[in-house]
Amino acid sequence: SGAVYGGGEKGFDDATPPDQLRALNPYGESKLAFDRWAVRQDVVPPHWYGLRFFNVYGPGEAHKGDMASVVFKAFEQIRATGALRLFRSHRPEYEDGRQQRDFVYVKDVVSWMSELMARRPASGLYNMGFGTARSWLDLATNAFAALKKPVKIDWIDVPAEMRDRYQYFTEANIVRLLQAGLSKPQWSLERGVADYLSRYLLREDSL
Repeated sequence: SGAVYGGGEKGFDDATPPDQLRALNPYGESKLAFDRWAVRQDVVPPHWYGLRFFNVYGPGEAHKGDMASVVFKAFEQIRATGALRLFRSHRPEYEDGRQQRDFVYVKDVVSWMSELMARRPASGLYNMGFGTARSWLDLATNAFAALKKPVKIDWIDVPAEMRDRYQYFTEANIVRLLQAGLSKPQWSLERGVADYLSRYLLREDSL
């Protein structure tokens, strides 16, 4: 998970030794615990990979409930109410909705996993993100556009108990992934959101 990088003080580079990273929450720390353990092992399989998924979205996530992507939640909320709930910013350097994450479409992730199995590059930890940070407002604008609805945001506060553990910025460094011979990401946020909503969610909704 991209959560292993915490506040990003050490950047978002999968070549950074896991012992140097500090997650902001128990979820990220649990993923980081695996990374620390994995790189210490002397006896390993011929090929092994620890994959750090950033903000993945795409078909097949309806069962995830509250852990589903904001793209899926946007579809549900906009369809039901005409509006989308987003967190306000509680840091002066970020305007509301300008917090940024690395959103990656599941089709890119599946392609990379298939390529890892086929190519078998060097074992290790690999970031799986698009490689470019985008704002929550970018995501929202594309979701409303795909649904042909005017943009309407309902701003809500980040719960007080989460504020010190909330990531305001993530951006995967995917240099190692590309150097390993894997494909460049194909699905920008614009293309990915449009494909997901039009080919999957709206189609399923009309059946």
